[in-house]
Amino acid sequence: MPRHRSNDLSATTRTVGRRSFLALATGTVLGLTACSPQTKSVASSEPAGKLPSGAPPPGTKLTVAVRTTRLQLEPAGLKKDLAFTVSEWPNLSAGPDIIQGFRAQSIDLASNAGIPPIQAKAIGVDTKIVAVQVRPRPIYTFATAPGSDIASVEDFRGKKIGFSQGQAQGVVVLRALKKAGLKNSDVELVALPSTQFLTALQSKQVDVAPLGEPTLTKYLDQYGKDGATGVTTDVVDLLTVLWAPVEVLDDPAKAAAVRSFVPLWAKGLVWAWENSDEWIDTYYVKDQGVSEADGRRIVSSLHQPQFPVSWDKAIAWEQETADLMAEGGFVPKQDVADLFDRRFEGLAAESVPAKYRETS
Repeated sequence: MPRHRSNDLSATTRTVGRRSFLALATGTVLGLTACSPQTKSVASSEPAGKLPSGAPPPGTKLTVAVRTTRLQLEPAGLKKDLAFTVSEWPNLSAGPDIIQGFRAQSIDLASNAGIPPIQAKAIGVDTKIVAVQVRPRPIYTFATAPGSDIASVEDFRGKKIGFSQGQAQGVVVLRALKKAGLKNSDVELVALPSTQFLTALQSKQVDVAPLGEPTLTKYLDQYGKDGATGVTTDVVDLLTVLWAPVEVLDDPAKAAAVRSFVPLWAKGLVWAWENSDEWIDTYYVKDQGVSEADGRRIVSSLHQPQFPVSWDKAIAWEQETADLMAEGGFVPKQDVADLFDRRFEGLAAESVPAKYRETS
């Protein structure tokens, strides 16, 4: 599933309006509305039956879009525990890309922030969250265009901000504006997938956009000399989730495979934390192309992985996020509790040492 890459943003850049239901993925807009005849009610969709407890049957296959786990399995000694065949590891991570993959039945399981499942529900794509990691520290910094005079969030007034409604970066924008006392109407939200934020900043088609690592470091290394800076905030994007289409979880063999994968995902993240030197070389240097020094700086800014025993706090956070999106007119008001498949609750936490469990 190739991604669209274009230096000309004129075809996809636009100001966000109410009920836009943007899901810009491969240069296309996923414009499904809740009343489309081909969609079915998400609220009525519930994975069938008790969660399988045994190993998936021989021949079970999943397509898994979780690149970090792919890179962690072998060095962490976990590859031998993979109890099913991964038919493909798509190198996709943006929420709109994953939603499109779910709709096309080309992805069975993925890792994202908390916002893509909300967006998926808004456009009638039936999915469930099967594992949760919490991240209590900010992971996004607002990068400014070269030569910009922006020094704080308060300076965003009247500026063009890169905004991807279906991704974590979009909610970080909304939370930052709200905390600074700014309304959405005080700025110009420019609809773009996060994969085009860099191009938009470089060409000054937006004044500011939220970037995560290692993209932020690579951008500032290249454009810092031209006046590009990073504006930090204390706004956090709390959740990282594993999620899957309901139809995958309705299949007992695939549900068993997903169940067997959740502990590997959690253990891989713990391994990366405890073996930071090897992970920096494997991921940040060799896979992402940043220097070892930058990799060390990035890792030092992170918080150790935390997996909640109870999902109550995660559900409350997800609901707050959905309410914020609904207040802005980006999605209909929704109850997010049915986004969580609580058959899997605590499975990730149980698979890691106690210090990596969140019990509060």
